[in-house]
Amino acid sequence: MTLLLLQMTTVLLTALLFGWVARKFGQARVIGEIVGGIFLGPSVFGRIAPHASASLFPPSSLGPFDVLSTVGLILFLFLIGSQLEYEHLRRHRTTATLTSGMSIVLPFLIAAAIAPSLRIRFAPDGVGSLAFALFLGVSMSITAFPVLARILEERQLQSTSLGTTALMCAAVDDVSAWTLLAIALTLIPHSGQSMGLPYRLLWLGIYLTVMVGIVRPLGKRLARRQNTIALSYEVMGIIVAVVLGSAAATEAIGVHPLFGAFLAGVCFPRIQHWQSTLRARLDTVVSVLLLPFFFALTGMRTRLDLLHGANMWFWTAVVLVAAVAGKMGGAVLAARWTGQTWKNAWALGALLNTRGLVELIVLNIAYNAHVFSPVLFTMLVVMALITTMMTTPILDLLGIQGSADQSRNPAVIEAA
Repeated sequence: MTLLLLQMTTVLLTALLFGWVARKFGQARVIGEIVGGIFLGPSVFGRIAPHASASLFPPSSLGPFDVLSTVGLILFLFLIGSQLEYEHLRRHRTTATLTSGMSIVLPFLIAAAIAPSLRIRFAPDGVGSLAFALFLGVSMSITAFPVLARILEERQLQSTSLGTTALMCAAVDDVSAWTLLAIALTLIPHSGQSMGLPYRLLWLGIYLTVMVGIVRPLGKRLARRQNTIALSYEVMGIIVAVVLGSAAATEAIGVHPLFGAFLAGVCFPRIQHWQSTLRARLDTVVSVLLLPFFFALTGMRTRLDLLHGANMWFWTAVVLVAAVAGKMGGAVLAARWTGQTWKNAWALGALLNTRGLVELIVLNIAYNAHVFSPVLFTMLVVMALITTMMTTPILDLLGIQGSADQSRNPAVIEAA
């Protein structure tokens, strides 16, 4: 127990320090927290003080970290799903649908083109080409909805047409990416999982039908009847229990508990004061206490020392260029097709190119499923960091700033 408490103390203080440094450099706090996790891993701390690193973070002691980080991620994905606004999505459906569609389709096409080369060089033995291509496509097309929301809030863009459209596109991206990830996970045989692929797909269909056809309508009915009732302790407990049950259901099917948590959030009743109370109660515990454990685990899996030699860095550059070209390229082209100026289109493309935390979640799922090797995992972590760090400088270069007069600013994307 003493070791676990020391580990928790070290991780939390490191996350706070690196998050503060990131803010000083104009980056989102999550960038510093991710870098802090890498700092605690073998790439930095393990090289500087190998004996201290082995004593503080022995591999045999990381089981509790894994459990705590998984619980944190379940609650985090639920919060993301619960914050999606259907009305905004319907209002901006033309731009959001086309832009998000293109920013998913083009990365998938590029990922499919480079997947055979990456699979030959960096995939573990026995990984199927279809599953590998799906995981790589999701990794290339994901947008970090919470990181994007934080960047928009820091720049006071969240209430502008640009911010609203970007959030809606990211929401569609995330729903599509998690659905594709669920399909990809059904193609991977799990240890101790005797259920065959047809049965897993059948149970996945049943689960989706129950959640979308029964649970979500019940939530809407509850929202109409209980709109003025505060979110009590008992109701809060029931909500968390439903989230955990939904996560357990998808884990039993062989998909992933995070998909169940996300879908539970999508089905959560849209009662505004419930959403605010839920976020206030859970967000601090999740962001301050539990997510840093996930960053630490990710850092310990990130082996920058494996990227030695020109060949490794060449393939890292290929991955980075493919990810940026697919995500930004698709978003920019779609925004232009809906009548936006080049400046507006590039701004939306830069925002949707933000990856960060959600990308790390997907990469860890693929790593734990033995689809990505440690080398490819590290390449994709580097890609996630660089693409997320690009967002703020690009917006600065374009002159995108939030203000009270933002609605009259030509840099604002008007709703289609």
